Amino acid sequence: MQKIVIGADHRGYSLKEQIKKLLSNNFNVIDAGAFSAEPSDYPDIAREVVKYMKSGKCEKGILICGSGVGASVSANKFKGIRAAVCHDSFSAHQGVEDDDMNLLCLGGGIIGPSLAAEIITVFLKAKFKGEERFVRRLNKVLKIEEENS
Repeated sequence: MQKIVIGADHRGYSLKEQIKKLLSNNFNVIDAGAFSAEPSDYPDIAREVVKYMKSGKCEKGILICGSGVGASVSANKFKGIRAAVCHDSFSAHQGVEDDDMNLLCLGGGIIGPSLAAEIITVFLKAKFKGEERFVRRLNKVLKIEEENS
């Protein structure tokens, strides 16, 4: 069973809990926090989610904050992480297929559980296409990352 790591700050906590239930039938879901709706900071949760991904325990992750923006900004500071806010299914699968996105960010105050489930499903099913133009672009992104780390 594929492992997926999920984390959320206090504004994404409720959606995270709902998503965990939806995913638990088909995935081994690792919860990286927060573990309550008490105030928490999305950079701390991003760090925990990324730890699981960088350790190799999970290839993909989901990170939720109020808008998804802070989560995305924080996660993209980590080498090897390609995170994006997606509030539609097209962006979620295209981000993986064309850009090798490995961390999906969602806004707990923006979308509800049924749309989140749809977006997550296409994100988790999508595979990087590996076509020459996408590999070329990904290599340029990785070079930028190397130059600035």
